Amino acid sequence: MKTAEVRAFSDAELKAKLADARQEYMNLRFQAVNGQLTDTSRLQQSRRLIAQFETILRERELAGKEGN
Repeated sequence: MKTAEVRAFSDAELKAKLADARQEYMNLRFQAVNGQLTDTSRLQQSRRLIAQFETILRERELAGKEGN
């Protein structure tokens, strides 16, 4: 997902997508431990997506504090 697409989401949508991404990452970790995960690159993709969501949420939080 491109950064411009992620920035277009509202805060509520972004938090919901972050929760979904964290759940997916947890499921992928369980699959990796059990030997069921064939595409291990999905773990890294999932981690990067979570970091992207968290970064944009933090940027918005800091921008809101500067505005006060």
